[in-house]
Amino acid sequence: MKGPEAPVRPGWTGKRAFDLVLGAGILALASPLMGLIALAIRLDSPGPALFRQRRLGQGGRPFLIYKFRTMAHGGTRLGSGLETRRDDPRITRVGRVLRNLRLDELPQLLNVLEGRMSLVGPRPLLPEFLPYYSALDRRRLELPPGMTGWQQVNGAARHSWRERVELDVWYVDHASLALDLRILLRTAGVVARADTVYAPDGSQMSGLPEAYLSARRAGRPGTEDLPCDP
Repeated sequence: MKGPEAPVRPGWTGKRAFDLVLGAGILALASPLMGLIALAIRLDSPGPALFRQRRLGQGGRPFLIYKFRTMAHGGTRLGSGLETRRDDPRITRVGRVLRNLRLDELPQLLNVLEGRMSLVGPRPLLPEFLPYYSALDRRRLELPPGMTGWQQVNGAARHSWRERVELDVWYVDHASLALDLRILLRTAGVVARADTVYAPDGSQMSGLPEAYLSARRAGRPGTEDLPCDP
C-alpha cells in the first residue's frame, strides 16, 4: 500500500548553493577519514564498507541513502531485522564506535551533493511507514531530508514519534540559512556527547508512526513484518 505524496514546498534562495559549497568542502576534508573508516570496516568484518537503503525524500519520493555499514553483513535480515538496540549483538566493534560518533552517516554527503538530501532537514525515514502518516506527519516531507536537523539536536532518539514530528514541523515552518548554521554548530556538541543515539531504554523507536504502532498492537496483518528505523 502506498500513500499519496506530500506536497513539495519550494526551497528558499541559497539553500542548494549552501549545501553544495559546504557539503563539497566537508567531503574534501573528511575524505581521508572516510577512507580509513572504510578500511577499518573491511578489516573488522566481512562485507562491503557501505550500506544502502531506501528512505523517504522530499515530497515522499524514495531515494537510496548511503551509510557506512555498522552491522555484520546481511545483519538486517537476521534477528530483529532493522530494529536495533544499544546492545544489539549484530553491531560490529567498529560499527559501535561509528554509531556513537555518528560517523556512519558521513557517506550521506554524497546524497547531499546529488540533491537527494540537505545538510540540515528532517531525518529521512523508511518508506514502508508512509501509509501510516497523518496529514501533520506528512508536513515533515515538505523539505529535503537532512544529515542533521532541529529534531536531531534536540533529543534525537529520546523523542516519541509525536515529539519528533512537532520538532520537524517547527523546522519546516522556520527554516532559514541562519537556523541551518545554528543547527550545524549544535551538531558538533551532540556528536561529542553521544547520549541521544538511543533512547534511555536502549531502543531506537522514535521513527515509528503512532498509527503504525496502534495497528501493530491491534494485530493488523502485515504490520509485524515491517522494519523499524535503524
